[in-house]
Amino acid sequence: MSTRPAPSATAPVRRTTAPEIARRKGGEPIVSLTSYHAHTAALVDKYADFILVGDSLGMVMHGMESTVGVSLELMIMHGKAVVRGTRQALIVVDMPFGTYEESPSVAFRNAARIMKETQCGAVKLEGGVRMAETIQFLTERGVPVMAHIGLTPQSVHVMGGFKTQGREENDWQRHFDDAQAVAEAGAFSVVLEGMVEPLAARITRDVRIPTIGIGASVDCDGQILVLEDMLGLNPRTPKFVKVYGQIGPQIEQAVADYAADVRARAFPTEDQVYR
Repeated sequence: MSTRPAPSATAPVRRTTAPEIARRKGGEPIVSLTSYHAHTAALVDKYADFILVGDSLGMVMHGMESTVGVSLELMIMHGKAVVRGTRQALIVVDMPFGTYEESPSVAFRNAARIMKETQCGAVKLEGGVRMAETIQFLTERGVPVMAHIGLTPQSVHVMGGFKTQGREENDWQRHFDDAQAVAEAGAFSVVLEGMVEPLAARITRDVRIPTIGIGASVDCDGQILVLEDMLGLNPRTPKFVKVYGQIGPQIEQAVADYAADVRARAFPTEDQVYR
């Protein structure tokens, strides 16, 4: 297990920036996880280059069936918490469905609000060719943008479900075009989600910005997972997730032990009361 080099006692702690992530193309792999609140963000901050406040919080934290119902206010609330809990990682906040598709000017207004109110360092939005104009509009006005192509969860109703992308090789060009379009528009990196491995590897090789894989390829310039997935808190673990801990059963056992102690009047004991 490794962490970042510890800052010297005199050096101020400085956050990673979007341009620094962009310069990591082809270099040391970029580490990322999602986080939605200050406590877990503080833990992840020691190890991650960037933390994504993903709209997956709608499903993970709020029990929604998809990310479509997530509001701008919800993203801002969780974004504030993650920024407050961190010191080093770049914080990227998802733009939720309906906040950027209408026009570049609407997208800028909402992105500016996210950055002002959360103090995050970048936003993420879904879409390739169709969103290139918006990405360029934002980046030209000082908003760093992480793009997201392949399986785009906000389009789940159009896609007909969470389906792996690139199963048919004759469909690959569309994904190449998306990757090239967002790179040319000024995105500093691009998430490749739910994409067959050889396609993700080829996009990583041919596009000039860092690729961040989730259900993609080990060849990607970086990787991201939903924190709760890799901790074993999701009862339906996706194929692309490696589970690094089984926190769910530990939490349940702790709650069961607490309930048993309360019912047996074994808690609180003398150690937990004031005299």
